[in-house]
Amino acid sequence: MRKWGKWVAEIREPNKRSRIWLGSYSTPVAAARAYDTAVFYLRGPSARLNFPDLLKGDGGTAAVSGDMSAALIRKKATEVGARVDAIESAVHTNHEPVIDEFKAACGGLLNRVDLNKVPDPEDLDGEY
Repeated sequence: MRKWGKWVAEIREPNKRSRIWLGSYSTPVAAARAYDTAVFYLRGPSARLNFPDLLKGDGGTAAVSGDMSAALIRKKATEVGARVDAIESAVHTNHEPVIDEFKAACGGLLNRVDLNKVPDPEDLDGEY
């Protein structure tokens, strides 16, 4: 948590000194989910996650491509973090109708993001 109240997430790239910035969020859960997304894409099923029970499908045993770019990992992690942040913020401000409307608009993707599937770069534009 930063001194001004935001929670941030970043991850170090394997075998490099550089870091991938994953964003700044209002809630710790959103920052942790963004981190989980990035670490899963970087390390695959062996990744140690904050929320391992939120993996869909076979529990995280699907193969993950190790050659995803940092930009693609950042994009997917920030999308997950932003969605979770919106839900968490709405819950804490007691906007239940907003949560229901947001969940309906996203077609149920908010409850469980499939981290087992490597995103197709061609499908990323205008996906959400």
